[in-house]
Amino acid sequence: MMYRLKAHELTSCFLKGTYSAIEITQYFLKRIKKIQPQVKAFLSILEERALTKAALLDKKRAEKKPLGKLAGVPIAIKDNMHIAGEITTCGSKMLSNYKAPFSSCVVKFLEEEDSIILGKTNIDEFAMGSSTEKSAFFPSFNPWDLKCSPGGSSGGSAAAIAAKLALLSTGTDTGGSTRQPAALCGVAGFKPTYGRVSRHGLVSLASSLDQIGPIAGCVKDIGLMMEVIGRPSKYDATTIHLPLESFTTNMFTSLKGKTLGVPWKFLENLKNATSKNFEEGVKILKDLQAKIIDVDLNILKYSVAVYYILLTAEASTNFARFDGIRYGLRSKNANTIDDVYDLSRKEGFGSEVKKRILLGSYVLSSGYKDAYYKKAQKVRQLIINAHEKAFQKCDFIIMSTAPASCFEIGAIQDPIEMYYQDLFTMGANLAGLPAISIPSGFDDKLRPFGLQIIGPRLHDVNVIKAGHLFETAIKFSPEIPPLFDKEFL
Repeated sequence: MMYRLKAHELTSCFLKGTYSAIEITQYFLKRIKKIQPQVKAFLSILEERALTKAALLDKKRAEKKPLGKLAGVPIAIKDNMHIAGEITTCGSKMLSNYKAPFSSCVVKFLEEEDSIILGKTNIDEFAMGSSTEKSAFFPSFNPWDLKCSPGGSSGGSAAAIAAKLALLSTGTDTGGSTRQPAALCGVAGFKPTYGRVSRHGLVSLASSLDQIGPIAGCVKDIGLMMEVIGRPSKYDATTIHLPLESFTTNMFTSLKGKTLGVPWKFLENLKNATSKNFEEGVKILKDLQAKIIDVDLNILKYSVAVYYILLTAEASTNFARFDGIRYGLRSKNANTIDDVYDLSRKEGFGSEVKKRILLGSYVLSSGYKDAYYKKAQKVRQLIINAHEKAFQKCDFIIMSTAPASCFEIGAIQDPIEMYYQDLFTMGANLAGLPAISIPSGFDDKLRPFGLQIIGPRLHDVNVIKAGHLFETAIKFSPEIPPLFDKEFL
């Protein structure tokens, strides 16, 4: 059963000749066609592109040419990253006709290492959301419970991995949008240090917060993918120029000598079942010989306010480019240039996008910039300082990834309550830190929880190694949602 393999296992099978790339691609395309109507993880399936790449890989293997680290691995790309010649919608009607003229650096790196791109995954419109309900096309559904949200904004990418429609996927994490859906879907999701992965070819939401990261069925696959995408780019001035690192060798065998900080006071907001699951995770980490201490991160109670001031301010600036003139949707009802600007945005943007643009324009406006935007920047620096102070006492910070397990579609109508879905993940984005979510168990309805490990800046490798050790110790089972743990072929 090919869908049960991890990415590193499948690429090994391909290299040994157990499966051809064509067999792998056809298998997962059939699985997608069968399961997509229930999960709705994808916005587009790139069948012809995938089969063409598979044929090239089979030819390379037959000719004994060198093959990449991800040879034969089926992968899904979040639909806010460009693939040359393919539509990039960002889950919005505004870009429903936009064909990308170039590929993002991450896509280039993945294709250079011989992965097979199966399609583009669903997303809250322009990555503005925590449930994938804000997609302009349709919501995605959680494979563990089809009544529930897979989280967001990378909900399609997380759902695709949970349902085994692909073995690797890309997400973007601006305030938790890789880790929160990974937690809700029972898979692993990683947010690298800001600048560790190039954002070139990613449609920006908030440039000082956005970071591309991998989603996978296990932490080792996260590390394998980071070895491919975690490299600098000459097209992105914000990428960090570091030597290539190995994320999958010399893994931790215990956490002896490591100190883990828990912000217990901040975690008082956890709901009962989530709190119990987190405490069980802490016990497992203690059993791995880690020392657990209390750290003060209570300043994170301001993170939602700070985040939504800074994010909307940056978004309102970034979204000025969507004017109906240069690319994307142009209203057919416009008679003047002012009509083009006004009506194209009115018809192209959804309600959440309009709301955030208006808020961002407000906090940047004359008379309010000092009161809101500049003050938020000052508090952001205090959040960075608080993390630096905590890391003087500990090697990692641990907390729950989300305040609860997955929620039913439509259950959260209060926008503030939805914003608080990212309460425990925003801090890592505001401080630019690496953080990983690992599956940590289930509630009484078999809905997954996630535990989050956060490390100091540039300690991405150690965060992944600690995550792998926790994953090995917790024995998360079942790994695949029972509804989709079948061949379907």
